[in-house]
Amino acid sequence: MSFAIAAVAPPAAASITNSWNASVSQSGPSVNAGNVSYDAAVPQGGSVQWGFRATWSGSDVDPSAFSFNGASCAIG
Repeated sequence: MSFAIAAVAPPAAASITNSWNASVSQSGPSVNAGNVSYDAAVPQGGSVQWGFRATWSGSDVDPSAFSFNGASCAIG
């Protein structure tokens, strides 16, 4: 199973500077992360570890939207 994660942060709140074990892209406040070729097949019950570094300005706030494989997730 592959994975796709999406989040929307307040404008100018965060800027992704690098990531590992995932393909991460950002367009304004929208951030998307997905699997890379070497972790594209995660078996049922398996796991993937990935991360990112970011910079931000202003206050540290929760994203306004978050989803995993297209399904909305609770925030907070």
